[in-house]
This record gives sequence, C-alpha cells and structure tokens, in this order.
Amino acid sequence: MFGYRIPQPDEALLISGRRSRDGGETPFRIVTGHGVFVVPVLRRASTLTLAMQEAEVDEDCYTTQGLAVHVRAVIAFKVGDDTESITKAARRFRRDQRQMPALVGRIFSGHLRSIVGSMTVESIIRDQQALAENIVGASKPELARIGLVVDSLQISQIDDKDIGYIAALAKPHQAEVDKAASVAAARAAQQAAAAEQESARNQAEYARQTAIVRAQYQAEVDAEQRKAAAAGPLADAKAQQAVIEAQQEVARRNAELRREQLTAEVVRPAEAEAARVRIAAEAEADAIRRRAEAAASSDRIALEQRMIELLPEMVRAAGTGLGGANVTVLNGATGLNEVVAQLAGQGSAVLRSVLENLDVTARPADEPRGEADGRRRAQLEP
Repeated sequence: MFGYRIPQPDEALLISGRRSRDGGETPFRIVTGHGVFVVPVLRRASTLTLAMQEAEVDEDCYTTQGLAVHVRAVIAFKVGDDTESITKAARRFRRDQRQMPALVGRIFSGHLRSIVGSMTVESIIRDQQALAENIVGASKPELARIGLVVDSLQISQIDDKDIGYIAALAKPHQAEVDKAASVAAARAAQQAAAAEQESARNQAEYARQTAIVRAQYQAEVDAEQRKAAAAGPLADAKAQQAVIEAQQEVARRNAELRREQLTAEVVRPAEAEAARVRIAAEAEADAIRRRAEAAASSDRIALEQRMIELLPEMVRAAGTGLGGANVTVLNGATGLNEVVAQLAGQGSAVLRSVLENLDVTARPADEPRGEADGRRRAQLEP
C-alpha cells in the first residue's frame, strides 16, 4: 500500500518530520517489529540496521618489558535494541552505516595497545581470556555513547614479530613436553611391545587350543565315520541275524504247526485206532479166554473120565503085549510086579502129558503155572 512501511526483523524504521509524543528531543519516531503508515511529503522514513556486525583489530603493541608483540582480534558488535541506543546510533551512522566497523576497530585498537602495554608477554600468552575481557570492559562505556554493544571479542593471533622471545619461552616447556613425549613414546613402545608379545602369546595359545579342539573334533569325526562305516556291515549282520531268527521262528512255528497237524491228522487218529483195536483185542481176548476156560473145563472133565475108563484097558493091553513078548522076568513075582508097575507109571505119565497140553490151552492167561500144575495133580491123584 502506498505510504505503508514495514521494517525487516533486524531493522529499525526511523520516521522523521514530527515531534516525539513523549515530549523528548528525539527528532524521529522509531518503529520495530510492525508496519506503520508514513504520510507522503509530510513524513520521511529511513532504516537503521540492528544486525550483528564484525570488526577486526590488527595492531603492533609493546609490553611492559618493551617487547613488541603483534595481536590480531575479531570483535562482534551491533546497535543496542533499546530506544536510546537506536537513537544514538541513528544520529551518528544513519547517513553512512558502513562507518561503524571502522570506528569500532579504531576504538578497540587504542584500548588493546593500552592494556597490552601494562602486561608481560608471559601473562598475555598465559591468560588471553583475561586480556579479551579487559579490552571489552574498557571499550564498553565508549561504545555505549555511540549506541553500540559488544557481544564478544576473540584474540586470533599473538606473535613477537619473529624476535624469538615467545619461542624461547616455549623451549623449556617444549623440552619438558618433548621429554614427556619421549618418555610417553618409550613407555608406549614398551607397552606396545609387551602388548605385541602378549598378543603373540595369546595367538599362539589360541592356535594351540584351536589345534587341540580341531584334533578333538577330527577324532570325533573319524570315530563317527568309523562307526558309520561299521554301521553298514553291522546293520547288515544284524538284519541277516534278524532274518535268520525270523526264519528260525517261522520254521519253528511251521514245525509246531506241522506237528500239531500231524498230531491231529495221524497221531490222534492212530491213537484212537490203537485204543479201539486194543479195546477190541482185550475184549476178544477176554471172550476167547472165557470160551477156552469153558471149553477146557468141559473137555478136561470128559477126557479125564474117559481116561479113567480106558486105564484098565490100557493096562490090560500092555499086559497082553507082554504075553507074546520074549521077556525074561527076574526076581520072580517081585520082578513081575515091577514091570507091571512101570507100565502103570507110563500110563500115568501119558495121562499127565495130555492134561498138561490141555492146561496150556485151557489155563487162564493170568493164572500161574504152578497153581495149574498143582490143580492138575490134584485131579489125577486117586
């Protein structure tokens, strides 16, 4: 919009052409952070930078010892944010704001020479922070009068312009540092050698243990391989043995089955047939024995009766036979009686033989022979 001005965040808008409302002597109005309408022709607006700026100091100074030192420093400054500082800076630098770094550098150069002149080279080198604080402290009042504030001052370089004083100051320390460095280097080398030896020992021990473990693993692998190699024949042998045992078991079961079949098909029928035959034979034998006993008993009785009836005829026939025979009888009547007695004994012997033959047939199978003989003699005796 025509006549409406907005300052940048790091700028202050200066509006001139009217008096200050607070009755002060400020010939312009200061606007920051917002826009404002500037009446054309009646008002004039300009800007003042509030951004951070930088100034450099590069001076040759003399210490209290009369030694020349070269100091280089960098100053960071800006216009103060308050109205008074902006007013002071606007009055001095509104037309040419580029003068601020040059003016600040000259102010710090003067204070730098003054402060370095009251110090020794050793104190300057040893306590650079104190030097910077002293310079900033001495410059603040003067900078405040022109509306500027210092944020920081950093000393970037201090040297003695190749005189060698600072280098000479550094030599004892450098020697100590070199000595300490040599000792540290020797100690480090010793420690490195010890560490290297320890590492070599550890590596050797690790290699030994690794070899042992590898040998153990290899032994286990070889053992397992041997087991695996033997497992095949062993498994085959066990399988063959199992097959043989199974075949034997099958054969045994087949034999048992065959035996049971034979028992059922042959033995038991044979046993049954044998039992039947034995029973039939025993029955037949018992019947025959009973028939024989009955027959023998009836035949013996009839024969004995017949023999008794024929005995006188047999004796008589014997006597008749002797009548025609040429026999010389000794001892008279006595000798004759003996002959007759012999004939009678022979007849008795014939009868007894016939009875014995009949007894063999008629005697029961379970009757002792002695009992049969006694019984027969009892039958023959008169």
